[in-house]
Amino acid sequence: MYHSLQFLCQAKPPIKSEWKVQASTAPVRVPASASEVELERLEPRVEKRDGYWVLKEKFRQGLNPAEKVKLDKEPMKLFMENGIDELSKMSMEEIDASKLHKDDIDVRLKWLGLFHRRKHQYGRFMMRLKLPNGVTTSEQTRYLAEVVGKYGKEGCADVTTRQNWQIRGVVLEDVPDVLEGLRGVGLSSLQSGMDNVRNPVGNPLAGFDPHEIVDTRPYTKLLTDFIIANDQGNPAITNLPRKWNVCVVGSHDLFEHPHINDLAYIPATKNGRFGFNLLVGGFFSPKRCAEAVPLDAWVPEEDVVPLCRAMLEAYRDLGTRGNRQKTRMMWLIDELGIEAFRAEVAERMPRGESALERAAEKDLVEPTWSRRDYFGPHPQKQSGLNYVGLYVPVGRLQAPDMLELARIAETYGSGELRLTVEQNIIIPNVPDSKLDALLNELLVQTKLSPSPGRLTAGLVACTGSQFCGQAIIETKARALQITKELERHVEVDQPIRMHWTGCPNSCGQVQVADIGFMGCMTRDENKKMVEGVDIYLGGRVGADSHLGDLIRKGVPCKDLVPIVEEILIQHFGAKKREAN
Repeated sequence: MYHSLQFLCQAKPPIKSEWKVQASTAPVRVPASASEVELERLEPRVEKRDGYWVLKEKFRQGLNPAEKVKLDKEPMKLFMENGIDELSKMSMEEIDASKLHKDDIDVRLKWLGLFHRRKHQYGRFMMRLKLPNGVTTSEQTRYLAEVVGKYGKEGCADVTTRQNWQIRGVVLEDVPDVLEGLRGVGLSSLQSGMDNVRNPVGNPLAGFDPHEIVDTRPYTKLLTDFIIANDQGNPAITNLPRKWNVCVVGSHDLFEHPHINDLAYIPATKNGRFGFNLLVGGFFSPKRCAEAVPLDAWVPEEDVVPLCRAMLEAYRDLGTRGNRQKTRMMWLIDELGIEAFRAEVAERMPRGESALERAAEKDLVEPTWSRRDYFGPHPQKQSGLNYVGLYVPVGRLQAPDMLELARIAETYGSGELRLTVEQNIIIPNVPDSKLDALLNELLVQTKLSPSPGRLTAGLVACTGSQFCGQAIIETKARALQITKELERHVEVDQPIRMHWTGCPNSCGQVQVADIGFMGCMTRDENKKMVEGVDIYLGGRVGADSHLGDLIRKGVPCKDLVPIVEEILIQHFGAKKREAN
């Protein structure tokens, strides 16, 4: 079932007047039975000052360190008031000696998508982009390759678990030029880190999927344009209590992983109108992981952005800002109760509470659908065209391979590429007549396979300790090495998703994997401290999605292969290969 939404398909849709940055004047809705304590708790905690949203004085006791950094200086000023130009003229030695700009470097620059890798790449930054729906072009890929290529072994690019690009190795003095270069190819890194909305995720096959429910690209594009105000910066939603994830579901496969997003739009019709049922509150953190729950709400397609704005304002105004492990939106939902939270969101809609209808009785996602494999060539709904899914080993690409990938996309397709949440790449719009030639390209034959092994195909890994200061263990190279060894030892007859994450922040999303590995330090048989993992089992994606369970703690990485072999045999029907 395909739904066409012409008015949203403009190349650069304008932000409607009611979507522009402005303060909400809606009164706070309080449950009828609220006590005086509840009344105080439900009072909005933020106010607008000098064009930016800040915490009110009375709520500044017991704040976490990140909130204090935001109060000391508004992070968006580095972008909106050209603070980055002055900062980029200073050396790291000057910055560290003066201590005046340390929080700019290590914290506030994340609002521009820049993450200082102080622990492992001092003076260098990872830059995270905004790439709605994972749609990118050969021109953009080529530019990113040129940026990381100049940094030699310090530079590379990663495909992330939010259909996004991250580039590594950037130095501070180059940042203004890189930001300008991004704008030149239609990219942005704005508001992609810290307490901001992360990259909006959609169906990676959107627009050419023969079985899609709706083309998610227009919606994710509109959401992005609102979130960053068409790359001008949107201070109305840059001071959230914590990060916030959103996705728009467009396929029966649920490639978008709606159950782990703060807000997920699920296609549904009501009274003959197309729109979306809403799931809210999904998240991972070291102290708690929660699946999204139904809001019992439906919005027509034209209210996708107003609903998003209303929910972000409710979270911004009412969310707590103390213990940072208890500031994700689900904690607010727990405080208020789902009905009171729903009422808070409804009050902030442009037409008030009446704009938020109760959920449609049934959504359009087929619950018995078998999740498809996108690797290799597949026919598009456009006659004579194909999309080709390529496996990117744990999402890591070097500049030469990116340049070659851009060339292949232009030579055999339309110059477009799609990124997936499993850290892989799809090339669409390949004519039948060019399919064989693409599959015979050296890069495809040797590195970016269209037919990876069953274990390799489902492999996901976070950055790990090679670059990330929070990671406890090295992930990417280890995940590849162990998976290749497992494929030599056992044979499986079904797709098995194995995810690696270097720390409990779970950027590798181990809780949704069939088998997940979370980094830790543990002791080996000689009582020596070594890198290890906690093992999760049974995560599910799709219509029957649920989070996996922790089954083993503190397993040394060097002992993993036989243990995972046994898990594959017992739980997934794997068979040992005969020894050569």
